[in-house]
Amino acid sequence: MLIRPLSTLEECRVVASLERLIWGYTDSEDVVPPPVLIVSIKRGGILLGAFDDDGEMKGFVYSMPAVKDGRLTQWSHMLGVVPGARGDGLGLRLKLAQREHALRMGIELIEWTYDPLQTLNAHFNFARLGIVVENYEENIYGESASPLHRGTPTDRFVAEWRLTAPHVERRIATSTAPLMRDSSVMSAVLVNPSVEGDEWLEPGAPALEHDGARRLLVEIPARFTEMQERRPDLALAWRLATRRVFQTYLARGFRVVDFFLASDRGRGHYLLAQK
Repeated sequence: MLIRPLSTLEECRVVASLERLIWGYTDSEDVVPPPVLIVSIKRGGILLGAFDDDGEMKGFVYSMPAVKDGRLTQWSHMLGVVPGARGDGLGLRLKLAQREHALRMGIELIEWTYDPLQTLNAHFNFARLGIVVENYEENIYGESASPLHRGTPTDRFVAEWRLTAPHVERRIATSTAPLMRDSSVMSAVLVNPSVEGDEWLEPGAPALEHDGARRLLVEIPARFTEMQERRPDLALAWRLATRRVFQTYLARGFRVVDFFLASDRGRGHYLLAQK
């Protein structure tokens, strides 16, 4: 699979068509239009496409120029891979190519948002890329036309990918190997143990008074997209319960530093640590 920069309006039109295919958008408001893409990449944006041997685009990553605390950064708005090309590491290759392009531009921070209740995205972002999270945005995008997001508020974590940080370089270097983690993680306090339901985990009552702990665990259910489709009431309950937990502890000086996926148990756990 060849990954290269995109530079023409026609290539931007292909990206727009992939947006509709990947996210199932039915409202043009959610699609970044080709004229915006082409102008953005002419003024510092990064738009990379992944092409198969027949020259067909199978995925892309897009970020736009941004400023944070007076320093130039990139805001990564989209990473998409078509259904038939998933599962072979193409998403990781696109993000690493984005990182290399940003570093050549003198950029050391890329940020983006993702749904904190999506376990596979969480695993990818923390275990493979080494992000950290300090900010939680409540319903940042409003109602979405995508069936992947419909039915619950679009709450999002703001991922911070500090490209030259030692822990980021370690995660990238071992991105295809099993992770070795500090055994002291086992002493972290689980603040919201779930309740076993007939098919889905149900959110338990959160404990919000662990101010003296150095490390905390926050539990989320697996298969949240499926839950949104089949049990929207339960998906909303999870959204509101975890919103309360994350907003409480991030405001008290914690940040999210890792994620542990246990698909066989239908759950995952975020690790929060004091700054």
